[in-house]
Amino acid sequence: MEIITWNVNSVRARLPRVAALLARRQPDLVCLQEIKVSPQDFPAAEFAALGYASAVHGQEGRNGVAMLARAAPADVIRGFDADPAPGQARVLSATVAGMRVISVYVVNGQAVGTPDYALKLRWLSAFTSWLEATQRPGDPLLLAGDFNIAPDDRDVYDPDGWRGRNLCSEPERERLAALLSWGLTDLTRARNPGPGPGPFTFWDYRQGAFHRGWGLRIDLALGTASVAARCTAAVVDRDERKPTAGVGKPSDHAPLIITLAPV
Repeated sequence: MEIITWNVNSVRARLPRVAALLARRQPDLVCLQEIKVSPQDFPAAEFAALGYASAVHGQEGRNGVAMLARAAPADVIRGFDADPAPGQARVLSATVAGMRVISVYVVNGQAVGTPDYALKLRWLSAFTSWLEATQRPGDPLLLAGDFNIAPDDRDVYDPDGWRGRNLCSEPERERLAALLSWGLTDLTRARNPGPGPGPFTFWDYRQGAFHRGWGLRIDLALGTASVAARCTAAVVDRDERKPTAGVGKPSDHAPLIITLAPV
């Protein structure tokens, strides 16, 4: 089973690239973040023509999460209880192929010390509390998406330069560690245990960051023990971050591709 998670930074702007990726890789499931469209404007018909059913939690102009699956996602839930930012579309849950899947777009935080950063910390705590109350670590569960947190220094091209800043601050990392301690494994790190750096998933559009290797690993796939046991590969498709003729400007994120062995 192949699963892709990808912050597309506007599904309308990236539609040709998503369609090309679906045609090339034929994944079983795709989790999308930052789709930036209302549910009625999501290109569900275009994806249906490619053989994919859609589940959408959209928001015009910003945020938004979705799933594309070969079999229609079941038991779809949009958002989560006690979300401190209920007007922001950031969490979509569904059952796909007998596994509970959550597509996640964590609050960015902007800068340490700002109201947005304080919201990010509250949001992470509330999300973890909701997960603990509604899911069980003994069940097959996958959280995939843009967490806007680099888990440790291996996940940053310049750890000293980023230390203490948003995306890399200790309070954010502590909340991610608390989420993992509930019973989740970072699948990318489990399959790529080296001392680092990378593999990165995000490169800013500015200052030629991609070509300079100025990356961060902030797109994650976290699985419970039964999912982690099935994970045979976790790779980043860096080619999707490159400008490609005929399919338009890339997102500033690259897809993370997870492979699970059959049950």
